[in-house]
Amino acid sequence: MSVIFVFIDGVGVGEKGEFNPVADSAWQSFSHFTGCKGVHSGCEPVQTDSILYRPIDANLGVDGLPQSGTGQTTLFSGVNASEIAGKHYGPFPYSTTKYLLEEESLFHKVVELGFSPTFMNAYPDIFFKKAEKRDRWTATTLMTRSAGVRLNSVEDIVSGEAVTAEITQSVWKEQLGLNVEEITPETAAERLLSATKTFDLVLYEYYLTDKAGHSMDQKFAEDIRQTLDPFLSHVVETLGEEDTLVITSDHGNLEDLSIKTHTRNPVPLFVKGNTKPFRSSESIADVTPSILKILNPDS
Repeated sequence: MSVIFVFIDGVGVGEKGEFNPVADSAWQSFSHFTGCKGVHSGCEPVQTDSILYRPIDANLGVDGLPQSGTGQTTLFSGVNASEIAGKHYGPFPYSTTKYLLEEESLFHKVVELGFSPTFMNAYPDIFFKKAEKRDRWTATTLMTRSAGVRLNSVEDIVSGEAVTAEITQSVWKEQLGLNVEEITPETAAERLLSATKTFDLVLYEYYLTDKAGHSMDQKFAEDIRQTLDPFLSHVVETLGEEDTLVITSDHGNLEDLSIKTHTRNPVPLFVKGNTKPFRSSESIADVTPSILKILNPDS
């Protein structure tokens, strides 16, 4: 029994309309959970033994637009980082809340329970050089390093045991000039599914959804769908019977291309598998405790 946790940056539940690219039946992965065209505010919550969809709060009782630093820290710790900071902050973790990722994160708790987590994203050498020089890490990489879990690099992509940020490895090949082959979204999805044979918690982060939201570019959003949707759909369709898939976000953005900023919309929570621990989830702070409940039902 394993949990696959796919974190998608910057996807909210907004009104259906011309500026909402995720309110579309072409998003088959989202439609699988909602039973309607993609995901939007008109979709009713869904709750069965094996499928769950519900919109959850990302504002965390703090004024202003939610940001990635505090949102992701909350998501990966189960503690309201925006409340501690007294504001929303991003894109990197806020100074007074870093301890949540360095000491009390989802990965830390999984390890303490005797289970094994892995972060599937791989990073090129240039990322490590810049991050180490500035000592500035993203929420996911700070959590992973602090929990004593190894970050994946080029070698892990070559061996087929990790996934690049854009899924298909095309950027690594074309823009970074690295000797890696381009793969299909389905092949990348198989790497996550394969990891469940070794690890209890498999985390993958996708950030281009947030980038597309900031760009206000419909074509960019469509290009993303053509990669992300088949990737997610393959995981949904091929998930092991005893495994659980969790998909959620840190704040809204992509669902409203009429503006360049994040939104205060709720974010979608999609679950396939053991939905019981998530049925009372109200905010992104409830995701980590629910994942831990799956791994350790007696806690």
